[in-house]
Amino acid sequence: MRLLPAIILAVAIVLAPMIWFLGSWMFSSGGGDQTGGPAVDSGARIEIEILRQQMEDLQFRLGTVEDELSRLQQMPREPMELQEGDDMPFERLGENQIVDSYAQVVQIAGRRGINTGLSVATPSFLLEMFGPPREQLSDDCEPMTNPKLKEMLVLGDVGPIRVNMLRPAVESIRRVFEEVRRMDVDLYNRISTAGALCVRRIRGSQSSVSSHAFGLAVDLNIDGVLDTLGDGRTQLGLTILSDFFQAEGWFWGASFSREDSMHFEVSKETLIRWRSAGEI
Repeated sequence: MRLLPAIILAVAIVLAPMIWFLGSWMFSSGGGDQTGGPAVDSGARIEIEILRQQMEDLQFRLGTVEDELSRLQQMPREPMELQEGDDMPFERLGENQIVDSYAQVVQIAGRRGINTGLSVATPSFLLEMFGPPREQLSDDCEPMTNPKLKEMLVLGDVGPIRVNMLRPAVESIRRVFEEVRRMDVDLYNRISTAGALCVRRIRGSQSSVSSHAFGLAVDLNIDGVLDTLGDGRTQLGLTILSDFFQAEGWFWGASFSREDSMHFEVSKETLIRWRSAGEI
């Protein structure tokens, strides 16, 4: 176990600049602007997300090293000799690269608590507010027949993608992407969609209606690469996008019990506000 203090010291040395960087940013900028929206440039946002993921990964690796050293302590020890040209037993960390980092797949930090102040518009809430989107629902996408909802449907471009959604949702997502374009044009140019309106039941359910069926949800990705459902990981670009959507009152599906991080939907609170303003 004599190696353990050295390993802990090495990890601490690696973590120190990360913690200093995050702390300096938070104290200097308050972690964002006073309105709750994103307030740092794209390079800084990428660095912050990468540093956070590296910190969590290093903490996990430290625990693994401690367990392995404890196991090795119980085994008979043999002297280890390194010959000239042998590889060192520890991985050498290379230079941090930003290129293509938006598509990098990372663990979603604290995903169950990321939608602070926002809640899901449940199927029962949506049915009470709008009625069913069509008389009969299946597992397949079918045309909307609810006349009130059909009247509010809009098909159009909202920046980097084209969607078919309810009018206030289209206007809202257009504002989101305008802000993304203003603050992070590189990310903006790499946004793709896997679809929005799809009038069907929630997969695996016989009665629950998907938020996609009401034109209130959209699936997004980076560079056209679909997220793997339920693995707790996502593209770095989506974690950055979530800040913009949450500032506009959208709920991110990464916090679902079965993580669905490419899914963004209008929150219950936003729908109530739209109803009060006469927008829906």
